[in-house]
Amino acid sequence: MASDSTRPRQATIHDVAAAAGLSRGTVSRVINGEPYVSPAAKAAVESAIIEVGYVPNTAARNLKTRRSGAVALIVHEPHSLFLEDPNIGAIVLGTNSVLSDADYQLVTLVVDSNRDSERVADYLRGGFVDGVIIISARAQDPIGRAATGMKIPAVFVGHPPGLADIVYVGIDNVSAARTITERLLATGRKRVGMIASALDRDSGQDRLAGFREALGERFDPDLVVEYPFYSYDSGLAGMRELLARDPGIDGVFAASDAIAAAAIDVLRAHGKAVPQEVGVVGFDDSAWALRSQPQLSTVHQPAMTLGQEAARLVLQQIAGDEIDTAGVILQTEITWRESA
Repeated sequence: MASDSTRPRQATIHDVAAAAGLSRGTVSRVINGEPYVSPAAKAAVESAIIEVGYVPNTAARNLKTRRSGAVALIVHEPHSLFLEDPNIGAIVLGTNSVLSDADYQLVTLVVDSNRDSERVADYLRGGFVDGVIIISARAQDPIGRAATGMKIPAVFVGHPPGLADIVYVGIDNVSAARTITERLLATGRKRVGMIASALDRDSGQDRLAGFREALGERFDPDLVVEYPFYSYDSGLAGMRELLARDPGIDGVFAASDAIAAAAIDVLRAHGKAVPQEVGVVGFDDSAWALRSQPQLSTVHQPAMTLGQEAARLVLQQIAGDEIDTAGVILQTEITWRESA
């Protein structure tokens, strides 16, 4: 290991000024992106930075501006589901694209346990990020309450139950679920069940509500099974349970594409043809929808745009702009394929 005497000296702003032949003040204005610097001076400073290998002291700048230059993206899902769910990936990419354009760093944090919740809440209190975007927040969510209690700029993807007057971006899950269930019924299905998930958050509750509205008096609570996550494993267990309750079931609304894809696999294993004997529809229009055989009829939700809008809203708050807490609702549409 190199000693302090042998370790290469880090270039300073004085070195940049000397190499550029300009004052330290001019160099500082260029580095901090301030106005009133000539194009020639800007070019000279940029060339000198490369020449001397100068790296800005971000920590010192953050102390001066009281900004970290980072935004946290908090995902409330098990680690395995974080990797499995294409929607989460699309939201992350959308968020990062907007933050990157604004020269902000995205910090992704996965909450998989109560211990994670406590750790992440402490992290937010430490001032390491300027804002936070929260995905999949649950009812009585400690992270959401911590963020709103600290008055840190925060945006929720979805509207968690129990939190009022928050900034959020989402979709109309009730309307979307109702519409695709009605279309499934229009194919002549008589015994339609649902594999419901995530009933501790708004998306799961609203998709079940939309399904129930579509069925009206035909709604049978015995044909609804509930599981905690939008996962393939939930679909496997849920479809087996539905078949055990009613072997003559001829239609299934799955609360996510991963669940729907698993349901089709179970139906095939039980010798039931999709869609000839059982029609199946999902929700998300994710990679699962195209992976499934047959491909899924599903609700297309704009996952990447959700991330982009969330990032824009948190940046507006960081800048001090006033934000309407009525929420931003993005449009969905039905993508109809062979599974129904």
